[in-house]
Amino acid sequence: METGRRATLTPEMFEPVGMDAQEGERIAGPPSNFWRDAWRRLKRNKVALFGLVSIVFVVAAAYIGPLISGYGPYAQDLSVRLQGSSSEHWFGTDSFGRDLFTRVWQGTQISLYIAFLAAFIDIAIGIGYGAISAYYGGWIDSVMQRIIEILVGIPNLVVVILVMIILQPGILTITFALVITGWVGMARLVRGQVMQLKEEEFFLAARSLGAGTGRLIWKHLIPNIVAIAIINLMFTIPNAIFFEAFLSFIGLGITVPQASLGSLVSDGYKFLQGDSYLLWFPAGVLCLLMISFNLLADGLRDALDPRMKK
Repeated sequence: METGRRATLTPEMFEPVGMDAQEGERIAGPPSNFWRDAWRRLKRNKVALFGLVSIVFVVAAAYIGPLISGYGPYAQDLSVRLQGSSSEHWFGTDSFGRDLFTRVWQGTQISLYIAFLAAFIDIAIGIGYGAISAYYGGWIDSVMQRIIEILVGIPNLVVVILVMIILQPGILTITFALVITGWVGMARLVRGQVMQLKEEEFFLAARSLGAGTGRLIWKHLIPNIVAIAIINLMFTIPNAIFFEAFLSFIGLGITVPQASLGSLVSDGYKFLQGDSYLLWFPAGVLCLLMISFNLLADGLRDALDPRMKK
């Protein structure tokens, strides 16, 4: 069209362009869902990825390290006691001549096992308890919440220490001690989420269409609290690692000859002024685990929150 000349509109300019019906329904771009979007947001969080890579590295080293060291975790050789890092003993040896590299990763295995077991049990009990309390409501909810208030009123550390004193120390005893009150926080969180979901339109529509209790719980409530459970799990694991390390440090945890990160830190603390490497290696692994899980938990909290979607 020439400049300054008025455009002429003709009927031919408004004819629809031919298009295949199937082509019009095709979605441009790769398919996506909630978990793909969450993973995409998590990958953009470099700090959370660092935490994830660190956790994978520590877990892999915990199971591969004792296999490649060439020494047993309980093998003693007093002729090489308290020797620093060398080509034969990468982390040195302890006061009984045991290879510290092997014992650190063996202790990491035990600490991770206790933490994961206690955390998963906490999540399972917390989700079930909180969901039942919120779903049925009424006097059932009142009674169940009073039980939680009683447990919350008792200091968690006191309960854990009393259980460790009464029962025989061991992995299962530590796990049981951590689980007694560890599920309370998850239960209260799930209860609040379920009470909110009960008022949503999709839940009311499913109930009005005749959906039973089982379908309402497994098809509508549980899928909507999975993200919260995962985030809480990532925060629960480092807390369990810390409590296990604390109990072992004060002598109420893992018994000899077994070792955990807490017991190794306790043993290394006694040689802090002379052979400090006995403390720094297990303490370094413990700190790396604690920091990594918290960084990953923060990243997952942002990635699994739909409100963070751009």
